[in-house]
Amino acid sequence: MLIRAALLAICLLGANVATGHEHAQATREAPLGASAAFAPDGRLWLVTASADHVLLRHSDDFGRTLSPAMRVNAVPEPVSASGENRPKIVLGPQGEILVSWTGPLAKPYTGRIRFARSLDGGAHFSAPITVHHDRAEITHRFDALSVDARGNILVAWIDKRDLVAAEARGQSYAGAAVWYAWSRNRGKTFEPERKLADHSCECCRIALAENADGGIGVFWRHVYGDNLRDHAFAELGIDRSTAKVARATFDGWQIAGCPHHGPALAIGADGTRHAVWFSAANDEPRIRYGRLDPGQPPARQQIIAEAGAAHADIAVSGDTVWISWNRISAAGMDLMLRESRDAGATFGDERTLAATRDAAGSPQLLVHDGRAFIAWNTGDGFRLVAADAGR
Repeated sequence: MLIRAALLAICLLGANVATGHEHAQATREAPLGASAAFAPDGRLWLVTASADHVLLRHSDDFGRTLSPAMRVNAVPEPVSASGENRPKIVLGPQGEILVSWTGPLAKPYTGRIRFARSLDGGAHFSAPITVHHDRAEITHRFDALSVDARGNILVAWIDKRDLVAAEARGQSYAGAAVWYAWSRNRGKTFEPERKLADHSCECCRIALAENADGGIGVFWRHVYGDNLRDHAFAELGIDRSTAKVARATFDGWQIAGCPHHGPALAIGADGTRHAVWFSAANDEPRIRYGRLDPGQPPARQQIIAEAGAAHADIAVSGDTVWISWNRISAAGMDLMLRESRDAGATFGDERTLAATRDAAGSPQLLVHDGRAFIAWNTGDGFRLVAADAGR
């Protein structure tokens, strides 16, 4: 167990990185990638993956019991469900259950972005479709999924078609690119994809968050200059033909490879962009918080957690901001939380909410009726942990 914990710590702290491709560690991890979403009535919907299927369950008692699993994809196909790559679920304004995932292809480090929907409360799912029109056997991976207030669906992902084209011309190309596609018909079809930005990091997850005005904020790790792996931000709207991309963090972490450590984003009702991200600049692995001010360093920056902390998520409701993350311990993995009651100006002390002696997927913060919960999938089972547990 100690050896395993040490190996996990090395990976999570960014010492084991992907140089041009995702590192092999991600393919050997248990398939613990999971995503959850609350319906307005309090029902929790959960997607996981097993045996070439995306599986859907629900809970009406805040995760204490789960329904039998339903297969989202009736026909088996490979599904990525570990590390930064996990199935996604969001709920549409008319009760749609929307699911996306990355499907690995035969060639190493390649994939396609898949999508399926249920319009009848999860009783039936459409046959999965591939979101992007490009069918080349290249990297289309690390999907992110969101839906705006009008029901328009956005899928974004990491794409290497521009890298492949540059190499064919004998040119260098740093990292990959962020591409995206919209659906205006509740996920029946997707419009041709567009490129948001060149030179994204190769395998860090993309964060999406809806604005009060209906736009969707996009926050991702980017490659600047000589392998400075900071972050960029843009806002997408279905009626906007272009999006302004701006640098959003300025830590100056120089690393010749992808650290498998994507950021998280939550946008308050007042438009404040609350963000958390991982950086090991100056050989100091830390989770940082700040209010994004694209083009400028984030405001109210502060260190949330240090060595041993990884894969943080963030949520906001009113003036309350929650940040949760995994922390390596001698016994396994701890689920940690810090909370702000003043819109991120200050945060309380860290608290340990749960622990496992096994591996754990990345925590996901959810808000329902003003309360925060953490969806946490571990080797010994799924847990929905209340942020106010133990008070």
